[in-house]
Parts: sequence; C-alpha cells; structure tokens
Amino acid sequence: MKDKLCFIKTNPVSAKINLYNKLCCEEKSILPFMEDDKATSLEIIKRKTTDNVETLSREEFTCIFNWFNDRYGIDYEELKAQLFIHGIDIFYEISNPLCIENFSKILSDYEDYLDNKFSFLMHSESFNHFLIYGIFFTGMANDEEKYLFDFLKHDHKVLYALAEKGYNEKRLGLVLQPEMYQHFSDLYDSTKFYKGSVIII
Repeated sequence: MKDKLCFIKTNPVSAKINLYNKLCCEEKSILPFMEDDKATSLEIIKRKTTDNVETLSREEFTCIFNWFNDRYGIDYEELKAQLFIHGIDIFYEISNPLCIENFSKILSDYEDYLDNKFSFLMHSESFNHFLIYGIFFTGMANDEEKYLFDFLKHDHKVLYALAEKGYNEKRLGLVLQPEMYQHFSDLYDSTKFYKGSVIII
C-alpha cells in the first residue's frame, strides 16, 4: 500500500462477517497496529465494522491495511485477495509518484472550483463527476485517440466548460504525465455503474 494511491470499493456485508470475525479472533496480532489507546481503538473499529465499514476513518483503515500488509505483504496479490475477502476491494491503484501528484493536484483544483472539500470517502456520483472532469482536463493535453472524451462531451457540457477553464488557467505551470488520461478513463470504466462509495487512500 505504501507509495501507492489506492482506490477502494467496500462490501459492508463481507466486512461485517469476515473482517469482524478476523478482528475478534486475531486481536493480539492487530493490537500493535492500533493508535494510542490500543484496546479502545480496536473496540471502536470492531463496532464500526459491524455497523458499516465505510464509517472507519482514514487512520482506522490505515491500521487495518498495515496489519494485513504485515501478514500478507510478501505477496501483493494475496494481500489484495485477503482484503477483498474481508470486504475491502482495491480495484485500482496508481504507483507513479508524479501521477499521484497530478491526480492530487487535479482533485484539489476541482474542489476549489466547486468550493467543496471531499473527504477520502466519496459517494459514487461525486466521484463519477470528478472523473469526467479529469477525463476532460487530461484529454485536452492528450493528442491520442480520445473516444471517451468525445463520447462524454455531449452529455456533460458544464463539466467540460469547467475543465476547459481549469486547463486554460493551469496549463502553463502544469507538467501533466501522459498516462493521466488513461488513469481517469480506467477509473471511469471501473465505476460508471457503481452505486457505493469510493475510498481514496
């Protein structure tokens, strides 16, 4: 998980059963990864997991990731599989530090335009709108075939105008990685019919 930007879908039902049971059965192994008051922190995570895993804070998710990473981190595919079984699906990731920086900057500018700060957990509709903005923004800097860019343009005129404004304002000081358009397109394809929340860590 370290040095990656991970995009996560959750399965609250799997987490309520599988993750909760794992937390209960393996308390001793997870306690070292908890925050200051370790026993209390673990009880809070267990309670939240039985309610809805999406109520966990960024720090609580990080504790769980670090714990799983300690157990399964030698084999990254096994780590992802174990998280998936326990209700946490890492469905996409960006590992290039420059792309992570680009993504964060585009998200920050988008938040400024909307005057709305998103948390690390975004509802699918808000995330989808941001991805469309990102496709337009990065597509303006990309000379390759842009089927998705052209396809979305007709139905999302407001987001296109916002991206055009953003691109015109930022392009001179922006070093945009060429693969950013593909990252936004892939994320859009992975979530366009998804109705849950997306977690970005």
